[in-house]
Amino acid sequence: MTISRRDLVKLGIAAGTAISIPSVLRAQTAPADARTVRMVLGDLSTFDPIVSTAYTSGNHGLAIYDTLFALDSKLRPQPQMVGKWGVSDDKKKYTFELREGLGWHDGTPVTAADCVASIRRWGQVPSGGTLIMERARDISAQDDKTFIISLKEPLGLLIETLASASTPLLFIMREKDANRPAAEQVTANIGSGPFKFNQALAKPGASFTYDRNEKYIPRQEPADGFAGGKVVNVDRVIWENISDQQTSFAALQSGEVDFVYDPPADLYPAIKSDPNLELQALNKAGDVYFMRMNCLQKPFDNVKARQAMLHLIDQEAVMRTVAPQEYISAVTSFFGNQTPYTNDENTGWYKKGGDPEKAKQLLNEAGYGGETVVILQHTGWASGNIIAQFLAATLRKIGMNVDLVPADSAKRSELLTNGSWSIFMTNESDYDRSTPVSNPTLSANGEAGWFGWPKSDEYEALRAKWANVETLEERQALAREMQRIQWDIVGTVLLGSALSPIARRKTLTGLIEMPALTAMWNMQKGA
Repeated sequence: MTISRRDLVKLGIAAGTAISIPSVLRAQTAPADARTVRMVLGDLSTFDPIVSTAYTSGNHGLAIYDTLFALDSKLRPQPQMVGKWGVSDDKKKYTFELREGLGWHDGTPVTAADCVASIRRWGQVPSGGTLIMERARDISAQDDKTFIISLKEPLGLLIETLASASTPLLFIMREKDANRPAAEQVTANIGSGPFKFNQALAKPGASFTYDRNEKYIPRQEPADGFAGGKVVNVDRVIWENISDQQTSFAALQSGEVDFVYDPPADLYPAIKSDPNLELQALNKAGDVYFMRMNCLQKPFDNVKARQAMLHLIDQEAVMRTVAPQEYISAVTSFFGNQTPYTNDENTGWYKKGGDPEKAKQLLNEAGYGGETVVILQHTGWASGNIIAQFLAATLRKIGMNVDLVPADSAKRSELLTNGSWSIFMTNESDYDRSTPVSNPTLSANGEAGWFGWPKSDEYEALRAKWANVETLEERQALAREMQRIQWDIVGTVLLGSALSPIARRKTLTGLIEMPALTAMWNMQKGA
């Protein structure tokens, strides 16, 4: 799930004024080398991509780690580290053999034991992983290059789950790192992927450097989504942490950076008019913004209080602060706008502009007694920061007592974990809404689940069937029933959808167009 996207606040300056803002970086850095790409990708605070579901952690993982399988541009799983694999006639035993040439950045070879340990660690976190672990009779190495997954019963979605692009992805780590508990962060930053993390040049809070892994052997197939050959065409990528969006835009204009992940929506016209810059939507289906409520504490331990939020939200008003009208849309399906499982079951709650009176009625029925609603205000994510302020004002209008708590990424993670909050906002790609087996935000398993901890045994029973049914039509029928339940229990309130283009200099080409995460391979930098 992502941590940063569009800027929601009016900058208070005309685009022409913004263009003239001097870059802080101009006085601090030399012009970028032709073989070095500088990217503004957000605040990277957690390096372990299994511990964190943040897209920033996922982007870091894509650079330095590799995966057993990967999704191509049509979202079909393809072998990546796996050279060949097979399944037994009874569909209960899968055998995987690693391809040649896989090696860790420390010079040691990748082994099947590394893969087994990584699967077991990842299997403690996303619901797809936990499902595999529940079904597994045995996961073990047969020799240095071969491992098996033996199941108690068939699991038709096994390969799709191993290849899922929903964070946390199944990144393969060294056995000694993967043997750590899933909640304990791996700090070594040693993978087998196409880039090496340059620890000597790491400047926490300022920048992180990734060098081309000269010993990495890409697959022979052309790059296709996250699948195919991960060919690195540059020598170095520098992840710049520039929190001020005016500064990052000025740096992009001057050529001091080549890529900005979340350009302010107010500056789209300026970017379009600059002959050296271009907006590009890497995620063609866009992102779904949503809020989670703490179902374990008042007032949202009462389902009617949660239903009140469902009726209250004016999605168009929220999303207009995210992006221009042409880039936004409402979302009424729990499964997103453009997935095979999008449907209209139990969506009678949706009303253009929201329904504050209905929200007030439901709050009264919930017995709301003025309890403080603590909204986490993510200061490291411009969109989340201003959405929090917008929602606080919206809740106060219907008489709720609201306390905004500013928090950077690290503090936010701490608060989320200890449960001292009522509402927080995040977003994820539309694609993520299609993967209830592997995406923890689509679970409803109470305190064993994802932040917010909604619980419905009926929903979970249906979700458990997802991996067992064999056809798309059967899963679509399940999706309708699951959505009916979700809009009754309201574990999530959708805020809307936005297409979120990145901004780049036109000299930077070859970017991988896929949902959610940003790959550093395949891109090229011209003169």
